[in-house]
Amino acid sequence: KRQALNQIARQEGFASWSLLAARYAEPSPGERLIDACRDGDLVLLGARPGHGKTLLALQTAIAAMKSGNHSWFFSLEYGLEDIERTFVSLGEDAASFAGRFEFDCSDDICASHIIERLRDAQPGSVVIVDYLQLLDQKRSHPELAEQIADLRAFALESGVILFFVSQIHRDFDAAADTLPRLADVRLPNPLDLALFSRSCFLHDGEIEIAAVG
Repeated sequence: KRQALNQIARQEGFASWSLLAARYAEPSPGERLIDACRDGDLVLLGARPGHGKTLLALQTAIAAMKSGNHSWFFSLEYGLEDIERTFVSLGEDAASFAGRFEFDCSDDICASHIIERLRDAQPGSVVIVDYLQLLDQKRSHPELAEQIADLRAFALESGVILFFVSQIHRDFDAAADTLPRLADVRLPNPLDLALFSRSCFLHDGEIEIAAVG
């Protein structure tokens, strides 16, 4: 039996079955991120386009649901079909999370809209906002700083974990620093990033999770 398992492992590029098993026992990036968070956290999730920030956000929501929690995904950029395709790319079936996953792509997404939708959310629920810089794109919505302050207060009161997908400046120099930093976050409108409790930055497959402040 052991020889047969080792043969399977070699077909997958591993020297032995034990190495293959260890590889797949490793937590996914989404699991690592959710494990690093606490109820009530506000998490800034930033990367340049094409480096997987939305993919990681959804992977984190999936990890939370597999642990028995609920997830919400508020997007001002993606539609339901986009999210369903992302589920597939992660090897997951969106239908299997029915009743635990809510997707909202309303044009009215802002802090008050999110808070109203989450009135019954339980502590530990994961909420993705995609993305930070679009929350105040409508002139009728409050300034970004006011919205994030309201969402921080709500998160601390309710115990939900809020993840904000964020843009990074185009002039981010990966040669000078392998990963973006808070100073690289694109802020067309003023915002005190100290309102966030954690940050997660990605670039070229590297991920760094850290406390803010």
